[in-house]
Amino acid sequence: MITFDHVTKTYDGTANVVEEINFTIGEGEFFVLIGPSGCGKTTTLKMINRLIPLTKGTIRIGDKRISEYPVHELRRQIGYVLQQIALFPHMTIEENIAIVPELDKWEKARIRDRVTELLTMTGLDPETYRNRKPSELSGGQQQRVGVVRALAADPDIVLMDEPFSALDPISRLKLQEDLLHLQRTIRKTIVFVTHDIQEALKLGDRICIMKDGAVEQLGTPDEILAAPATPFVKEFIGSHGTKPFVLRDYMQPVRAGSPDGKPSIVLDADWSTVLDALQSSDTVYVTDSSGQTAGMLTRSAVFDYLAAQERERTAT
Repeated sequence: MITFDHVTKTYDGTANVVEEINFTIGEGEFFVLIGPSGCGKTTTLKMINRLIPLTKGTIRIGDKRISEYPVHELRRQIGYVLQQIALFPHMTIEENIAIVPELDKWEKARIRDRVTELLTMTGLDPETYRNRKPSELSGGQQQRVGVVRALAADPDIVLMDEPFSALDPISRLKLQEDLLHLQRTIRKTIVFVTHDIQEALKLGDRICIMKDGAVEQLGTPDEILAAPATPFVKEFIGSHGTKPFVLRDYMQPVRAGSPDGKPSIVLDADWSTVLDALQSSDTVYVTDSSGQTAGMLTRSAVFDYLAAQERERTAT
C-alpha cells in the first residue's frame, strides 16, 4: 500500500533527519512510528502526504509515486489528524466534518448521512452534537471530531501525528479504545506517530522503532517484546527497567472456565519464559510449586508493566 524505498530527508545538506529507510505498510494495517524526540518519526509521516518533501528515494502509494500526484489531489485522498485538533471555532461540528466532502462536491443529503454515520460510530449522538460549536465539547470529544473529519471523505489512508498526547490519561485511554473499535469497523490504512510505548503496543499491528533517523526494529508488538533487536530497543520498551518483573504482582484470578488448552508457566518463571508463553496466547495460566493453577497472566498486564517502566525511564 505505502512503500518507502531508500528514503532520506536532509534539511541542511549534511545531517540526515531520516536516512535510507525501507519498509512497506500493508493495506488496512495499523502501523505505528515511535521513538524519542528528534528521531525522524514525524518527518517520516509528513513525507507521505508531501507536507515535507523527501530528499532522496521514493515513496509509493500502490504502484504510483507520490510525486506523480498533484499535491492537492494527494492530500484530499489522505486523512490527517494532528495533536492540535484545529477545528474551526465558528463552524458547527457538522460543518467542520463536511469540509472535504463539500470540496469534493458531494450532495448535501450524502454529506448529512455521512456525518450521522461517523458521529454514531464514534459514540457521539448526531442529533445532540451536529449543531454544536467546538467550544461546547470537551477535549476528548473535540479530538473525536478531529478523527471523524479525517474520515469524512472515506480516504484509504489516515495519518495521525500524536493525536492523543495532549489529552488527560482517562480521555486518552478511551480514545484508544474507540480508535481500535473504529479500525475494526472501517479497516483503513493508518500511520500513527506516538512517543508512548504503551500506546504503540496497544494500537499497532506493527511497530517501527526509530532512532537518529533510522529504523532500529520493525515488527509486531509480540515480536518486539519477545526479541528486542538492539540494546536501544531493550531500553526503550522498558524490559530491562529498574523494577524487576514479579509475576505475582501482575497475575489475576482465574476467570470462569477451565484452563485446558491454554499454555502455562510456573510462578517463578523468568522474563524470557513469560514473553515466550505470551507469543502464542493472549492469556497464560500460572501454576504454583505443587502444580495447582494459581492465577493467570494476560498480555495487557505485561503491557501495563512496560508502560510503568517507560514512565520511570522518562522521569529520570
